[in-house]
Amino acid sequence: MQALKECEFFLVRYVPDPVKNEFVNIGVLLRASGDRGGGETLLRFTRSWSRVRCVDPDADIAALEALEVEIRQKLRESLDLKPMLVSLEDTLSNNLQITPPQGCLAENLPAKMDQLMQMLVEARKRETVSRRSGRQAIYGAMRKHFEDAGVWELMRKRIEVASYTARADNLRIDCGYRNGRVRMFHAVPLDATEAAKVLAFTSAKLAAGVKRTEGVDLELTAVVEPLRRRGTEGEFELSPEQLSIYDAGKSTMEESGIQVITTLLLPQIAEAARRELGV
Repeated sequence: MQALKECEFFLVRYVPDPVKNEFVNIGVLLRASGDRGGGETLLRFTRSWSRVRCVDPDADIAALEALEVEIRQKLRESLDLKPMLVSLEDTLSNNLQITPPQGCLAENLPAKMDQLMQMLVEARKRETVSRRSGRQAIYGAMRKHFEDAGVWELMRKRIEVASYTARADNLRIDCGYRNGRVRMFHAVPLDATEAAKVLAFTSAKLAAGVKRTEGVDLELTAVVEPLRRRGTEGEFELSPEQLSIYDAGKSTMEESGIQVITTLLLPQIAEAARRELGV
């Protein structure tokens, strides 16, 4: 039997109202005790944000996911975890907290991380995923495939359109990378046409801004759900009214030069990104 290793873990908490001091655990940072530099340190955030949305429907999930990437980067750069955590807490908003360390024992860190996430972060009951749709589901699928390909952390996240258009534009493209041209990917729900119209309206100005500032072409891809979806009750199709809205949104984006793909093509897109980024 492998000897147990002394470890310590920190919980990352989302605090929607610091005055009430209500919180939701969203992640775990785990390391072998005594590792000051070069030791094994793991970080994982939840992939299911339903508990956060329950306490704060307006929570910026994309920003929380971007925070995970930022902390990982700081972990790679820091030689000593303690001052890194102090610095990180100083820069975090009041909506995020890192708990003091708690001791534990583990045969190996990945298995312990799985256990801690299940016990302290993830929902106790299995969540219903029947007919799960919308932007959150599309974005989650996109991130998963890019993570599986090993390129997610190499990609830009929440790309500000305003930095290219010089306009008061709050739109942020989900992710992208540069390899000969700038490739950007954005999750677009087609249960209504508003999101498709916003992206279509922005695409020409965004492409011009990329060409002007970076000197290369832009390839903008909208990721949408397939016409047939799978839920816990089996496959189901869109109603005629939903299909009409879906087709209208898809056509609007394609007419503006946006490439539209469904989540079914994400494995190929992620593999192409892996090759182009040399992973």
